[in-house]
Amino acid sequence: MKDLSSTFSAKGQLVVPVELRRKHGIQAGTKVKFLEDEFGRIVVQPITEDYIDRVKGCLANGPDLLGKWTREHRDEGRRDK
Repeated sequence: MKDLSSTFSAKGQLVVPVELRRKHGIQAGTKVKFLEDEFGRIVVQPITEDYIDRVKGCLANGPDLLGKWTREHRDEGRRDK
C-alpha cells in the first residue's frame, strides 16, 4: 500500500493526489462514496463507469429485484380493485 497524504482545508475539502486520480479515472465532477469499515478506517470509493460496471456484474446472477418489485406492485393493484 502506498503512503500518499493530503490535508483538509478549512471548508472540509481534500485534494486527492494526481497519481490516484489518474489511476482510478477521477475527474472534476466524479461522485464518491464514503465508507467506514469495522476498524474505523474511511474508504473513498469513486463512482465511475468502471465501478458501476463491476457492481452490475456482481448482481448479474442475483435475484431480479426490479422484476420482483414490478410483480408485487402489479399484484397490489389487482387487490385494490
